[in-house]
Amino acid sequence: MEVKTCNSILELVGNTPLIRLHQIVKGIPAKVYAKVEGMNPGLSAKDRIALYMIEKAERSGLLKEGGTIVEATSGNTGFGIAMVSAVKGYKCIFCTKKKTSKEKIQALEAFGAKVIVCPSVGKDDPRYYINMAKRLGKQPGAYYLNQNFDLGNSEAHYHSTGPEIWQQTEGKITHFIACAGTGGTISGTGKFLKDQNPNVKVIGVDAHGSVLAKYHETGEFDEKEIRPYLVEGLGKSIIPGNVNRDIIDRFIKVNDLNSANYAKRLAKEEGLFVGYSSGSALTALMEMKHELSEKDVVVLLFSDHGSKYLGKIYNEEWMEEHFAEKPREEARRINYSTRRKTA
Repeated sequence: MEVKTCNSILELVGNTPLIRLHQIVKGIPAKVYAKVEGMNPGLSAKDRIALYMIEKAERSGLLKEGGTIVEATSGNTGFGIAMVSAVKGYKCIFCTKKKTSKEKIQALEAFGAKVIVCPSVGKDDPRYYINMAKRLGKQPGAYYLNQNFDLGNSEAHYHSTGPEIWQQTEGKITHFIACAGTGGTISGTGKFLKDQNPNVKVIGVDAHGSVLAKYHETGEFDEKEIRPYLVEGLGKSIIPGNVNRDIIDRFIKVNDLNSANYAKRLAKEEGLFVGYSSGSALTALMEMKHELSEKDVVVLLFSDHGSKYLGKIYNEEWMEEHFAEKPREEARRINYSTRRKTA
C-alpha cells in the first residue's frame, strides 16, 4: 500500500470523501450522501476558501510577504486562514461574534492569531464584527480577506467542491443541500453542478433569525427577520455578495434544537462526528423527504467537524441550559420551507 507524502499540510485541502448515509435516512427512497468537509486538515470546508483566496491575493499583489490577514469569522474560516498563514508566514487578526464557541477561539489562538470577540450589536454599529475587521484591514501591511463579498469565496468551491461532487456521483446528483452563510459554498458548488446539469436542484438551509430565506423569496431585506439564534455556520443579518439567488432554487429554514439533535444522531447512527450546521442540513432533508424518489441522488454538505462543538451541542449541560424548557414537538413544528416566487 502506497503511503502519501506531502510537502506541506496545504496539499491535503480538498478531495474530501462522499459517504452514503443509511440508518438515519431509512424510509427515504433516494440515495443520500454526505460530503464530509470535516475531513479537511483544518476540519472544515473553509480550508478551501482560505487557501484559494490567500493565493489569489498573493498573485494579484494585494498580500505581501510578512503581511497581516484580517477577517470577520465565526471560527472556521479563521482556522483555515490561520493554518495557511502558519505555513506561509503571515500574521492573523480575527474579529468574531460572542456566540462563537470557546473551542473555535482557542484553536485560532493556538496558531498565534489575535482574536477580537465583538459585542452583539447592529450591523451599522462600528463594533459590529464585520465593521471592525474592515477597519483593521486598512492598517499598513494588512489585507482584509472579506469572505462575505470577495467572489474568490465562491470561486474556490466552483473549482474544487463542485467538480469533486460531480465526479464522486458520476454525474448522477439530482439535489444539493447546503447551509448558507457567506453563500460561497452553496453558490460556487451549485453553479458548477448546474453548469453540468441545469436540472440539479440547489437547496439552501437558513436559520430562524436570518434574513437570507425571505430575501431570496421576495427580494426584500427585512430587518424584522433578525433575531438571535444558536446554530453556527448558517444565516446572516446582511446579504453577502457570494449569495447567488440565480443558483439557489429554494431555502428551507430550520431551528436550533432540531439541528443539534440531528447532528448528535449522526454520530450515534452513522458514526459521523460532525458540526452543528451539519444537523441543520440533515433537518432540511427531512423537511423535503416526501419530494424524493428512488431515482434521486442527494448530496448534503456537512461543513465541519464535531470537535468544534464539544462545549455546545455535545455537552449535555449546555443542551439542558438552552433547550430544557422547549417542547421538542413544538420545535419540530416551527420548521418550514420557503420557495422563491416565480414571476
